[in-house]
Order: sequence, then C-alpha cells, then structure tokens
Amino acid sequence: MRRGVALGAAVLALSLPLSACSSDGGSEAGGSSGASGSGGSSTADAAASPSSSATPRVDPASYRHALSNALGPLNSALQGVDRAEEGGSLNRALDSAASKAEAAADALETARTPENATAGNGQLVISLRALGQDLRSARGSGGRCAGSPRVTLDTAESPKSVREAGRALTNLGYDATLRLPRTEKAQHRRLANGAFIRDSSRGGLGRLTVRNGTSSDAVVTLTRGTRTAFSVYIRKGSNTTIRSVNSGAYTVYFTTGEDWNSRKSSFTRECSFEKFDDKANFRTVQVSGGTQYTVLTFTLNKVIGGNATTSQVPPGEFPS
Repeated sequence: MRRGVALGAAVLALSLPLSACSSDGGSEAGGSSGASGSGGSSTADAAASPSSSATPRVDPASYRHALSNALGPLNSALQGVDRAEEGGSLNRALDSAASKAEAAADALETARTPENATAGNGQLVISLRALGQDLRSARGSGGRCAGSPRVTLDTAESPKSVREAGRALTNLGYDATLRLPRTEKAQHRRLANGAFIRDSSRGGLGRLTVRNGTSSDAVVTLTRGTRTAFSVYIRKGSNTTIRSVNSGAYTVYFTTGEDWNSRKSSFTRECSFEKFDDKANFRTVQVSGGTQYTVLTFTLNKVIGGNATTSQVPPGEFPS
C-alpha cells in the first residue's frame, strides 16, 4: 500500500576400618587363642584417627575487608554518575562506573567467603556484572531519538538485583551497601495538535491538510532547498490544516515517535524519519474570474489507493 495524497486543484562420609572379632576371644584363622592379637589394638587406633579434616573456617572480618575494598571504588564511581550532567560528562561517568562494577565482580568472585555468605556473594557477583553491562548500554548517543540514560537505567533489572544481593549480605552482618545513581521515569511529553514548532513568514494562498492515522504523534516539516518553511505537530489520529502556504516546490519530511523533546526537536523513543519522494508543489495563479491556488492533503499512514511513496531518512539528515 502507498501513503495517500489527495489534491484539490493539484494531486499527490567419613569411613572407619572394621575388624572381625569373636565374643569369646577365640582365635582367627592362623592365630592362637592364647596370644594377644594385634588386631584389637589396630582397630582402636583407626577409630581414634579420622581419615579427613574439616574445611578451614574463613574469618568474617577478612571477608568484610574484601567487600570494602571491592565496593568502595564502585561506590565512588556511582556517585560520579549521580553528579554528572547529561551528555559527554554523563557518558564518561557511566563508562567509569561500568569498569568499577566489573572489577568489583572479579575481586569478589575469587574472595574467600564465610559459609553463611557464600550464596549471597555469588549473587552479588552476578548482579555486579549485569550492572556493568547496563551502565554501558545506557550511554546516550546525543543524536536524535536519544532518550536520557537515567530513563534507560530506570527500566534496567540489574540495579534491583544489586540492591537485593547487597541487602541479603548486609542482613548477615557484611555491609554490601551501594549508593546507586538516581534514575528518571520515562516521560510522555506532547504538543498540542496543530502547534507550530517552526514557522517562517507565510503569505500565500496555498493550503495543506495533514492526516495522521498512525499510532504515534508526528511532526511534519516542509523545506525549500536547505531552509525550513515550517514544522507542525500532529497528534496520532488527528488532522491539521496549514493555511497561507507560499507558492513553491517543497520537500515534505515527517517524523513519528513518543515523548517530544522540544530542546532537541525530536522524539525520544520509537522514532522514525521519512520523507515523501515527490515534492509538494503549491501554485497561485490568476485566472478569469478570480485566483486559483493549490490545496493538498497528505496522509501519513499507508492507505489503499494512495499515490505517494516515501523513503527513510537518516536521523542526521532530518531538518531541524
């Protein structure tokens, strides 16, 4: 299916050794009943000497020291994430914290642990490795459709796992508290339907109607050459009409997505960037008895019988 363009004036075990004995002290094969047999004394010796020894006990204070050495640098790095501003500073802090989380996991994986801390230490190691991966994955790209790393971390599972593992060890007397960085909830920012994001002087007679039948909000931008004529916000399931469009040939771009970031002039999630392959031509001409001008309708969703095709646009090439 193609997207639709309708025109008015124009169209688009431990084991012990056993010995045999008799109740009356009788002789065994090859022995004498009157002799003091050596079998009795060897049995007693064996019973008194076990064949294995207990596992050496790990000093809890030693494990606490290992925990402190492993988690201290990580705590400092996580506080750096908390203080960092979005952008390059936050990305560098995330990288540093990820490296410290991986180093802490390596150190604790080889640490000798008291018996009651073995399971908890193992879980903490697994959680720290996952945290390192999530910290790296949260780094922002800084480009269009770039959400906040703090929003990404809010949906990650590893911070919760680290908290639970740390709490379990702390309850046993081994302080494994980590001050995880603050996160942010995903936002759902929207503009009013028909709101102009950019608008140059319009003084023509042309009229453009945009119908957004997609499942996401959209921004439609018309350009002439390298200059943006106007950008308008259309909510999902809504229409809007732009009047007074000047005569000329325009390239029609549109982006859809969730959560409009006005500072970046972009959605932050579920973004797409496209343009119509054919230009939108607006003309105003004088005719007998009056003036003729162009009225166009663009439909962003694919429709049966539509006669307009679109192409994907690299985010960096989308007009701002």
